[in-house]
Amino acid sequence: MTTSLTDRYLAATLRSVPTARREEIADELRASIGDMIDGRTADGLDAATAEREVLTELGNPAQLAARYTDRRLQLIGPEYYPAWRRLLITLVSTIPPVVGVLMAVLETTTADNPGGAVGAGVSAAFNVAVQIAFWVTVVFAVLERIGTPLNLPEWTVDQLPDEPVDRDISLTDVCASIVVLGLFIAILPWQQFQTVVGDGDRLPILDPALWTSWLPVLVVVLVASIGLEFAKYRARRWSWPLVAVNALLGLAFAVPAIWLLLTDRLFNADFTARFSWLRDGGVDTVARITVVVIVVVTVWDVIDSAIKARRNGR
Repeated sequence: MTTSLTDRYLAATLRSVPTARREEIADELRASIGDMIDGRTADGLDAATAEREVLTELGNPAQLAARYTDRRLQLIGPEYYPAWRRLLITLVSTIPPVVGVLMAVLETTTADNPGGAVGAGVSAAFNVAVQIAFWVTVVFAVLERIGTPLNLPEWTVDQLPDEPVDRDISLTDVCASIVVLGLFIAILPWQQFQTVVGDGDRLPILDPALWTSWLPVLVVVLVASIGLEFAKYRARRWSWPLVAVNALLGLAFAVPAIWLLLTDRLFNADFTARFSWLRDGGVDTVARITVVVIVVVTVWDVIDSAIKARRNGR
């Protein structure tokens, strides 16, 4: 006899197993767990205690999955590998994108070379990712070889995630969205006080007059969008109320931003006058491209969330 605890253990194990083999391994592992539990209950142990002992004896689901699929976790070593992988994914998914965007903005504002800004940002993000991967791996390799314990708590069945529920919204996607939104919010005051043009003067990119009108509104919308990301993750999946809020926030950002771009009210005239490519029609080109990007991203985001909500409602 198995319970939801066994179901949770199976779900955690099968997460790292190729889809084609999940059903086979699930049947085999469920039968094996059931036999082990039956053997212990036959010796007088109650079913709940027997189940916990069996699952604890089987160990960490990630390591069990590796054994079932003949996948050796020895890049760092089986004891250190899960902690190394978890830390590496967290750092690489957050730090390089932030550095890349900041380098692109700096290249745009300190040199009359907008085309090179994209390359500078991508190059900086790639180099940071490589450095992070290298040094994190070196540190873990050294820790393992000198026998330094990680002092991580022993795995127990209490660490299993809740009973699996279909999830449309992953933690990685939510974290990435929050980082991008937070970066947007940080750039708005940064460009007001820290943007440096060619002669060393600090000159805002956006019209400073917008701080008494539209920029605070856009900041509020971005903060509300971060709140929506938390709500989405807690809900686990898209629902029609979340779709409606997402659409309203998307429009609340897109409509003012597009209007400001098309009416030439977004950029600071003193800033654009410093660069020949902006004076000679570059501002209009940037505005048109930005409007297209905003429209495409907003429409796609609403359609994608609506499709997922409709699928979940079936």
